[in-house]
Amino acid sequence: MTGLHHNLTETASDAAIDTACRVLRLPTMRAQFPDFVARAERERLSYRGFLAELLMSECEDRDRRRSERRIRAAGFPRQKWLSDFDYNANPNVVPAVVNNLATCEWVKKGEPLCLIGDSGTGKSHLLIGLGTAAAMAGCRVRYALAAKLVNELVEAADEKQLSKTIARYGRVDLLCIDELGYLELDRRGAEMLFQVLTEREEKNSVAIASNESFGKAHIFRRTRARCCLNSTGSKRIGRPPGWT
Repeated sequence: MTGLHHNLTETASDAAIDTACRVLRLPTMRAQFPDFVARAERERLSYRGFLAELLMSECEDRDRRRSERRIRAAGFPRQKWLSDFDYNANPNVVPAVVNNLATCEWVKKGEPLCLIGDSGTGKSHLLIGLGTAAAMAGCRVRYALAAKLVNELVEAADEKQLSKTIARYGRVDLLCIDELGYLELDRRGAEMLFQVLTEREEKNSVAIASNESFGKAHIFRRTRARCCLNSTGSKRIGRPPGWT
């Protein structure tokens, strides 16, 4: 262990701190150090207090950057926040239900979620907002339009990469599938999509936004859903009506 450097000038100390932050990859501490020094002198912080403030700032900023990376990796087509959802535009959606879903406990338990309603009822906003909340909570999230996901699966099958592609979608904590039912799927595509859901069943969560009733969503009758939020804002626990 090297000894302490007692006789560094203020300029030399600043240079050493800057170099050390670069070497240790502490960009937030490096950027904010001068401000924290001024605050510590102004508020007469103890050495421990000063160090704690610096370290907490680095940790908080690192968490923020991780969240941003997870949100980018999810592939959302646009930014949507639950806090921006207009409940006045659709008063049938109950804020308490959405706030409960925003805790992401259902994702941690590997439970599925279905958002059902007509066009313009806010399904995609809620789907992206809940996916974003999950990413910020530390979950690995992936977003996909149903039609594009099916096309990707078909192409993977043609290239004999279907198992690898299904496994990749199976590894994320939450898979968000949007616009299910807007375009009719052929039997082959529906079966491949069902394989993705089967890979995740009772292990990892899937959230689906659809304009189809459960009675018409025949390809998902074998999938066990435990939470359904429809366009009337009601929440049902258990197997939805029309499922066998």
